[in-house]
Order: sequence, then structure tokens, then C-alpha cells
Amino acid sequence: MTVQRECTLLDGKSVAAANVDELQLRVSALKARNGSRTPILATILVGEDPSSATYVKMKGNACRRIGMDSRVVKLGASATTSEVLHEIDVLNADELVHGILLQHPVPAQVDERQCFDRISLHKDVDGVTSHGFGLMALGRPAFGSATPAGIMRLLAHYGISVAGRHAVVVGRSPILGMPLAMMMLNANATVTICHSKTSNLADEIRRAEVIVGAVGRPHFIRSDWIQDGAIVIDAGYHDGGVGDIQTDGLAARCTALTPVPGGVGPMTISTLISQTLEAAERTTL
Repeated sequence: MTVQRECTLLDGKSVAAANVDELQLRVSALKARNGSRTPILATILVGEDPSSATYVKMKGNACRRIGMDSRVVKLGASATTSEVLHEIDVLNADELVHGILLQHPVPAQVDERQCFDRISLHKDVDGVTSHGFGLMALGRPAFGSATPAGIMRLLAHYGISVAGRHAVVVGRSPILGMPLAMMMLNANATVTICHSKTSNLADEIRRAEVIVGAVGRPHFIRSDWIQDGAIVIDAGYHDGGVGDIQTDGLAARCTALTPVPGGVGPMTISTLISQTLEAAERTTL
């Protein structure tokens, strides 16, 4: 029998908006210390993907809202790995740039992993380098991948601890599913990583006290697979404004739920901006 319960809506949009004032104050304080130098996030955009262009514009607007600035390096759809690496090297050497983001995905001919790993660790504000991932997984200081780190910030804001809980992360992306699993493990959850090839996926999900949809397929996870009282985090976003998880009836059964849109997405951008500011602050210590 389904138990009617009160569900907490994990509103990432409002949490990110509430953080703007704090970030503005930090930017002002930083500029007072560093001779009015404005922190800069540089983004490399390869190709003409409309969604990527929109995301880059949103990140630029978010920077400007708190008094930071953004720089966009645009490369054509036929750009080579060497050309992308060259632009990363230029930004690595530029003391005015504090964070570097390579917009994902890149065209197929570009070696994304090689490019990610060329970003200097202290400017890896999107948490995409292998070195940064390794440090984060070991619990050492490093910028976490922005979406997983945003999810953990969202849970912390609502006072939700994963310690002692069984978390199932559906998705093994090196910039989402895998780092989130490590973050939850470091937060003392028991973590199972599943994916599109997992046998008996429904049974694995039914055991989850925390379920994360990060597989990148619309409504891949059915609502009737999810147990009553679960914490439901949907990191997917697809055409029509749907996520990776079917939400039919979940609001009446689960303990907490992220909306799509307005849940995880705003926290990703907020975390990216916050980590860029932190990188800039470190240069003045």
C-alpha cells in the first residue's frame, strides 16, 4: 500500500538565486584586495550546437550577475584536437583567466579526454581533469565536477544527509555519474553504480534509498521502480522539459524530489561560478 507523505521539493533555482548576494559580496571583497581585477571564466565552444551555445550564454550571464566576467573562445565544427589544445594552453598561461571550461560535448574528431586533461588543475573549475577526479575521490582538495558538486550542495542546503543510506547512481559518465558516486561514498553512503547495460536494473533501483538519474535518456527510470520514501535526484534534461526519471505519483510517495527543470541544472551553473570565484580568491592568498 502506498503511504501518503510530505515531499520536499529540492528547488535548485531558488537555492542558486539565494546564493547570488553572497557571491556578489565575495567578488567585491576580492576586487578590493587585488587592484580591481575582475575574475574571469573562459569557455571554449567547439562547433555550432545550439544547446551548447545556449548553455555558454547562460554561464556568461551568471558571471555578470555577480560582478565576474566571461570570455568565449569559439572554434568551428571542423576544429582539431591540436587546435583545441592550443587554445587551452593560451588560457592556462593567461593570468587574467581564473577558470577554464571546455563546453561538452565536442565534435567526434576532438579527443575530449586529452583536452580536458590539458586544463591546469588550479583552473579546472568544472572538475573534468583526471588529476582533479583522483584527488576528489581520495578526499583531497580539488574542484568537484560541477553538476555532482551542485547536487551535493543542494542536498546540504535542505539538510539531507546520505550517510548510512544506500544510493544508486544510474549513469557512469566521467563528469557526472562516476564523480557523484565518489562524492556520495566520501559522504558515507553505500553506493551502487548502474547504467544502461545493468542486469535487473529495476531490482537495483527498488533497493535505493537515494536514486540518481544520470543516464541521459528521457524517462529511462520508471517511477514504479522507486521505493516509497526515497530521495529522488534527476540530473537529466531532454526536449519537452523531461528528465531521466518518470515522476508519475512520486511527489506523493518520496521524501524529496528535484523538479525538471529547476532542480539540478541551476545548481550546476551556480557551482561552476562559485568555484571560479574560489580559484580567483586563491590567487590573492
